[in-house]
This record gives sequence, structure tokens and C-alpha cells, in this order.
Amino acid sequence: MAGVSVVAAAFGGTVLRLAVAPGEPVRDGALLMVIESMKMEHAIEAPATGTVESFSVSVGDAVQQGDALLTFAPSAVHEERPTANTTSTASAATRDEIRQELAELRRRVAGTLDDGRLEATERRHARGRRTARENIEDLCDSGSFEEYGRFVIAAQRARRKTDDLIANTPTDGLIAGLARVNGDLFAPEQARCAVLSYDYTVLAGTQGQMNHKKKDRLFDLIERLGLPVVLFAEGGGGRPGDTDTASVTGLDTAAFALFGALSGKVPLVGIVSGRCFAGNAALLGCCHVIIATPDANIGMGGPAMIEGGGLGVFEPEEVGPVSVQVPNGVIDVLVEDEKEAVDVARRYLSYFQGDVPDWSAPDQALLREIVPPDRRRVYDVHRALELLADDGSVLELRPSFAPGMVTALARVEGRAIGVIANNPMHLAGAVDGPCADKAARFLQLCEAFGLPIVSLCDTPGFMVGPEAEETALVRHVSRMFVVGASLTVPFCCVILRKGYGLGAQAMAGGSFHRPIFTVAWPTGELGGMGLEGAVRLGFRRELDAIVDDAEREAAFETMVERAYLHGKALHVAEYFEIDDVIDPADTRARVVHALESAGPRERRGGGRPFVDTW
Repeated sequence: MAGVSVVAAAFGGTVLRLAVAPGEPVRDGALLMVIESMKMEHAIEAPATGTVESFSVSVGDAVQQGDALLTFAPSAVHEERPTANTTSTASAATRDEIRQELAELRRRVAGTLDDGRLEATERRHARGRRTARENIEDLCDSGSFEEYGRFVIAAQRARRKTDDLIANTPTDGLIAGLARVNGDLFAPEQARCAVLSYDYTVLAGTQGQMNHKKKDRLFDLIERLGLPVVLFAEGGGGRPGDTDTASVTGLDTAAFALFGALSGKVPLVGIVSGRCFAGNAALLGCCHVIIATPDANIGMGGPAMIEGGGLGVFEPEEVGPVSVQVPNGVIDVLVEDEKEAVDVARRYLSYFQGDVPDWSAPDQALLREIVPPDRRRVYDVHRALELLADDGSVLELRPSFAPGMVTALARVEGRAIGVIANNPMHLAGAVDGPCADKAARFLQLCEAFGLPIVSLCDTPGFMVGPEAEETALVRHVSRMFVVGASLTVPFCCVILRKGYGLGAQAMAGGSFHRPIFTVAWPTGELGGMGLEGAVRLGFRRELDAIVDDAEREAAFETMVERAYLHGKALHVAEYFEIDDVIDPADTRARVVHALESAGPRERRGGGRPFVDTW
């Protein structure tokens, strides 16, 4: 018959079903028969609108490639298949139907979201707290968070029904995924980030078998992709209630080693609000920066562990409150609430994501007024830092710990830098053990991620005396020499006033000729040790020979003045022990020139194998 065609088998298989009867008219694309091959069903469809004249096979027949299946006669009026822009009402109705598996997926997704957990969400809000998902949403660029392990539930099937676990242990208490942060400032490559947040509404944020597996998966991805990390650490340690495991102690868990191995490779940001004990505190302590709210409690052991060890009974609020953890240096930045914590985390990350094109600077002439004319009068070095840096770009870390040393992130002409500075308002700027630890650890951070360093030096030297030595001063202050000698990032030293002894050398990375430049303001005064001490030590015989007290004091002051003139920055520069003496107003320009001379540097981690936690 004219126009009749044979439809042949494209592969071998078995006829499973005949969908139409011979002679029955069908539309283009209609199902004619089904062939099973390799346990899969394959639909044979009408090649056009027309009629099946006859079938060449029956249900159950085995067919080979090329065998005739049926004969087909197209209709006289050919009907095209509908295009993408011409959809029938029937097909539209089909698309509007929700298939069973999709409906189930949507229900399960909803059960992991705040709106699907109204009771837990309301309890959280009633305490004045945000949910884990609210914090993540606030941190990440809109729509950029892609979650891993959303459908994980607690490993407790041996003691609880699956429906109960799905309803009450969503994500096993750890929400984790990849996202972008600060995408409005940086390109997608720079804005990449990993985010993990323990969910205190699920089993008190404890660490279970499944969320450990999730961490392991994410930490491996983070290292491979070189992603910064923001960790919201709220909750306890290991969860004894998990039953679905062959583990006896769980001490072979890899998460802590994997997370510790990220130090020095990618920026690690920890945020804590509320209770953070044991395993959560261990992860938090690995972070390069810890941001905390006033209600945070941080401890390596919570009340249950303390009581179990026979060490007494304490309320959670008595263990590691911010009144302890801020002055002792555990917390880097104390903020008012979770919103500010997220804002600071976003800001902190930006220093490691790249340079910004838009910036403004204060009037640099104001730097001339920082150091008072009276060399004995103290001043606030924070003012010098604020004037030197781009407007609003300074983020100080650990301000309440070792206040004699300022460590801060800042920008100069949009470029991120690290700053260390002596604070004359505390011990006259002398470097004691805590100050040295604070500075050395911050220098490691800058080295790890390629941040140039500016040192603002005004120190009479290392702290000395029997009490100071009881603090293991020799070991602590020497950290600055060891770390300083290992620096490869651009390093600039500016002597604002005092630059005495080993402490001043430590502020310059070990030697005044170690930095790209070491310059002084006209107020600079330098020496192997403090002027007064040098005079008393070097001229003791002459001073002791003067009997009259007033005459001796006058002689002492004359000697100090002579020593001061000898150690003035301009005189020292004559001997090329420093590179230059500059107008304070030119400091910023000098720093910019040095950074430009140093050339570009890879900002990604890898400059150090790790950054000390202390």
C-alpha cells in the first residue's frame, strides 16, 4: 500500500505490551508498544498521525535488531508534533500534575526548613536567637547556598522509628554546603566559600555519626577546592545516643584532623553564640578568628563532663563566659548579636578575598599630630592606624588581650594588609609574653594568606624583671624572631617614637634591615636600650661619684638629653641603620610605593603549613 512503512526494532529485546489494536487511528507520538531490554522498558511511538495496519510480533516474542515490529500507514493529512511553543491543554495539564516522587521530595525538603519545623523555630525565636538557616541565609549571597547532606538523619534507627528521626533530627543537626560570600565586591572565583552550622534545635547541636561523615565530606572538598570556611559552632561534643554504629569509642573520627589540616591553607572563621563545648569548641579553637556574642560560653568540657570528672557541679553559663574568654584571648572579636557576628565574618573574609576598587583616605596631615611634643606623654596608637588606613577599613583582633600590642586587618588604597603596633598606653608599649604571642600568631596569619604587613613601632623594648621571667618570657618573646625570620610577604616598619633594644628589632622582623623599608618619623628615638637605663648603666661610676642629690639628678638629665640627641632618628639615619626619616604625612604613600615595588603575590593559602591557634 502506498505510504505504508515498516517499523523495525532498533535493538534486541522482548515484547512486553501492545498498546493499540490494529486499525486503530493514533496521533503522532502515541505509544504503540513496549519492548523490554536489559531490564528496562523502551516505548515504541507512532512516527506520525495515522493507523497501525498490523503487528508483526506478539506479547512475549523475542526480537532482534532489524526485526519488523509493525506496519504503519500515515493519515492523508499530516499532523506535526507540537513544538515547544505550541502545547496542548492536555499536555499542560500533565505538566501541572505533581508526580508522587516529586511530591515526596518536596515534603522531605520542607521538613528540613524553618517553616517546616515551626515549634523548634518558635522556641529559638522566643529565646531571642536566630536559627541556623537564618544565619546562613544572612551570611551567603542570595540563592547561592547549595546544601550537602540535607536528608541525613541521626544514626538512631535501632532505638527510634524512621519517621521520628526524619521529623526531629533533620540534617543530623549540621547544615553544611557551598556558597558565595561578598559577591557584590568580588568575582565568583573570589567569593567562593564553604559554610557549616550546627543546629542547636536538633539534639542540642551534638556531634553524631552522620554529621561527622558530613564534615569529613565537606572538609575534603574544602581542601581540594581551596575554599574559605565559616563555621557556626553551637552545641556539645560527641553524642552517646547514636546506636547505628560499630564504633566503640569514636576516637578514630577523622573530622578534627581534617579540619586542623586546613589551617594555613584556607581562611577559617568561627562564630559562636550560646553554648559551645567539647567537640564544637575543638573545631572552633582551630579557626583563625573567633567571633562571639555576649551570651557565648566556650569550654573544652561542658557541665556534664565536668561533673562526670568529679570537678563539681556548674551551670552552663559558668563555664567559659565571655568575661573570661575575651581578656584571655580566646575570642578575637566580641559583637552585640548574631547579626553583627555575621557582618563581621563577612568583613573578615573580605580581607582574604582580594582588593577593592573603591576607597577613600583620611587627611594624612593629621598624622603629624599623633605623637605629642613631650616625649614622655602617651598617645593612642589606634588613631595613627585609623588615619593611615582607608576610611572605615580597620578591623582589630583580640583588642582586650595583651592590649600593649595592636593587631588589625586594614586596607591601604583598597589593598588588604595586616598591622602590628605597640600601644604606648599599656606598659609604655613594652613587649611582654602575651604581646609577643599575639603578634607572632598574627604574623603567621598574614604570611599564610599573602597579606603585606605594616609594623608601627613605639617600644622601649621587651618587658624585663623577675616577674616577667616567671612567665617564660624568653620563650614567648623569641617567637617574634622565629616567625619574623620566616616571613616572605612584604613587610614595612615605621618607627613612630621609641625604637629600643631587642623589642624594636622584633617589631621589624628581627632587624631594621629585614623589612622592605624601616623608616622613622622625626619624633623617632632609637637605641640599644632605653635612654634612662642606658645612662644609669653606662655612667653609674660618674653618677655615684656625685654626692649632692640635686646635682646628681641634673647630671643624669644632661646625660639623658645627650643620649637622646645621639639616638634621634635623623642622627641614626646618618649611619644608615634605618632607611629614612619621613614626614608622617608621607607614611601612607611610602607604604603604597613599597607594596607596588614588591609586586603581586598569590593570596591563596600555602605560605605556612598551619597557623598557631594561640
